[in-house]
Amino acid sequence: MLESTSTFGTVLVNSFSFAYILLIFIGPLVLGFLCFESFSIYKRNKFLHEKQSDAKLLELRLPQDMLKSPLAMELFLASIYQTSGETTWIDTLIRGKTRPVFSLEICSFEGEVKFFIWTWEFWRPVVVSHLYAQFPEIEITEVDDYSAHVEFDPNKNQIFATEYQLNKPHFYPIKTYVDFGLDKDPKEEFKVDPMVSFIEYISHIGKGEQIWFQFVLRSHKGTRGDPNNFRGTDDWSGAAKAEIKKLKSQDVQAAGEIKISGASLSRGEKDVIDAIERNISKLAFDCVIRAVYVAEKDKFRPINIVGLIGVFRQYNTPHLNNLGVVGSHITAFDYPWQDFRDYRVNGRKRHLLHSYNSRNAFHVPNRGHYFAINTEGLATLYHFPGQVAKTSSLNRIDAKKAEPPANLPI
Repeated sequence: MLESTSTFGTVLVNSFSFAYILLIFIGPLVLGFLCFESFSIYKRNKFLHEKQSDAKLLELRLPQDMLKSPLAMELFLASIYQTSGETTWIDTLIRGKTRPVFSLEICSFEGEVKFFIWTWEFWRPVVVSHLYAQFPEIEITEVDDYSAHVEFDPNKNQIFATEYQLNKPHFYPIKTYVDFGLDKDPKEEFKVDPMVSFIEYISHIGKGEQIWFQFVLRSHKGTRGDPNNFRGTDDWSGAAKAEIKKLKSQDVQAAGEIKISGASLSRGEKDVIDAIERNISKLAFDCVIRAVYVAEKDKFRPINIVGLIGVFRQYNTPHLNNLGVVGSHITAFDYPWQDFRDYRVNGRKRHLLHSYNSRNAFHVPNRGHYFAINTEGLATLYHFPGQVAKTSSLNRIDAKKAEPPANLPI
């Protein structure tokens, strides 16, 4: 018994000695890594704060006869695909620089619908010039940030906020304007624009209510941090090619000594492969979609929560992809014991409101649930509707502008 105790003590002492020696060598490395990581986060947040402090919010007023298809918006989005700012590891890790961030926004203020674009001051001339290039008749005005004047106070107002996600891997596309036939520029009376139902919904709110949507963007660079894995990466094109290979390998037929991959795939399976290949053939952005519904306490209507949850349903395709809310980024819980006295839900409301206001979506502490989406899908979710959107609440220019004739007598 004594010998067994002595052996155990020796093993214990040796284990502690080994752990101590290991700590001497590993401890400084771990501590150094943590310090460097903290330094990088500090520099990045400082850089973002400087960019956000002089950022501009541009209101876009549409003409009465907007006739361009979403393709024009897709071309504009391709023009703001910018990868500068992260050229070297020194820029990224030491100086804290990031790729430029843009935010496309659609808001309803007591039923009046407006379009906005938020941009860093440095990129403002690029945004304005490319907007006018595609939409020469719109009116662009710099305005105050509407979200900066709203604070959450449970005694005065109520807030519902959420973020959205793709429920399948992001290389599976949603239903786009091409699928709706809008790429063919049909006559206004034959257009089926999915934006119309979206605008009609947010325009039917009353006094004391506001609904905001933002699409926060940065260029997708092949690999990115995975929102579900802090240190992980996710290559959307590489993952898509692997998925296509997997789909084709599920059906391999032998023709003599030659194996033919995907020889008897169904029409639906071939359509899925074609859709994925087409999706990754275009430029892509990392995107966070946020929505906020804020209303005076006595005018808050829970039915609008239902509308926000299903607002993107028209873009869903069962065999491809669909948009839904993020369970961990929504101001609601399923069961009462998950949140005592609304402490957690009120914390989420403040956090998501601050995230919306800062337009920070890709870095802590306001990192959102982001995914890759190409310019076609993004132009489907955010474009200027034509005359098919008849709602009077859509903020349009009263009259078409025109240059005076050259031969006008003086």
